[in-house]
Amino acid sequence: MGTLKDRLNDDLHTAMKSRDELTTATLRMTLAAVRNAEVAGSQARALSDDEVLAVLSKESKKRREAATAFADAGRGEQAAKERSEGEIIDRYLPKQLSDDEIAEVVAGALTAGGFSGKAQMGPAMKAAQAAVAGRAEGGRVAAEVRRQLSI
Repeated sequence: MGTLKDRLNDDLHTAMKSRDELTTATLRMTLAAVRNAEVAGSQARALSDDEVLAVLSKESKKRREAATAFADAGRGEQAAKERSEGEIIDRYLPKQLSDDEIAEVVAGALTAGGFSGKAQMGPAMKAAQAAVAGRAEGGRVAAEVRRQLSI
């Protein structure tokens, strides 16, 4: 199997052939974000699948935040479009962990690293994020780390 970027390109071509305008537009925006990440910095380079996943996570989060903003502003149609785009991007992301699963993974990371007390929040977060590996948003992980360190 090819890389995640190859899969995105293949799915873009399939969407174009089937004239699926929403999927086509969403995948084009997503691939543009991946290409921008590839040329960011001092030298252009190909992204690994993990780096492409990070870009996809960021794009998905943008869609959720935009949908919330549009809904709060009373623009339901635009909010629905943003949610639909987010759902298309979410197909390429790993399954998100539930709150219970996050608590379990964070507890394991904190125990393995021997972290206790709020003074070790930074290193504990780094260990927890590595254990979660993109399967949950940073804010949810940070809240759980904070909760477990304060016990």
